[in-house]
Amino acid sequence: MTDRRRQFEALALPHLDAAYNLARWLSRSPTDADDIVQDAMVRAFRSFEQVRGEDVRPWLMRIVRNCCHDWAARPHRRRDVALGAHGPELVSEEPDAEAQAIRASEARRLRATIAILPDEFRDVLILREMEDLSYREIAEVIQAPIGTVMSRLARARALLKDKWIAEENRDLR
Repeated sequence: MTDRRRQFEALALPHLDAAYNLARWLSRSPTDADDIVQDAMVRAFRSFEQVRGEDVRPWLMRIVRNCCHDWAARPHRRRDVALGAHGPELVSEEPDAEAQAIRASEARRLRATIAILPDEFRDVLILREMEDLSYREIAEVIQAPIGTVMSRLARARALLKDKWIAEENRDLR
């Protein structure tokens, strides 16, 4: 095994789950997320010599994000995939079946609400709230100033809140 490969495995592979989670959220499909991550890891390995330092997570997440956007732009790709039908449900460990059903329903609703956010807002929201990246790391991933990250994140949270409340009000009618 080459030193380059060992170094890549040591620095990049610990972030494989985070890469998959990002691809899963952005693609809305576990199968497509697998393909996207595989493509991203190949791209990352090929350009590994460009990495400066040992913090490869933002760099890898940027590659995954770019692969997701490339994948979504392909003409054979369906863009109308519904979130609720894919992936594991977020279910509580609680024994109460009613509480589990409510949590699963809210998780589906949250995924569906996040899915309808515009890409630039959904990306920063997922990177911050789901992947716990810092503003600086998100700025590296999306290649934008930190101020842009902060404003997009604030806007994403506001849009998510507005859409959540609107849906809740619609359900109450």
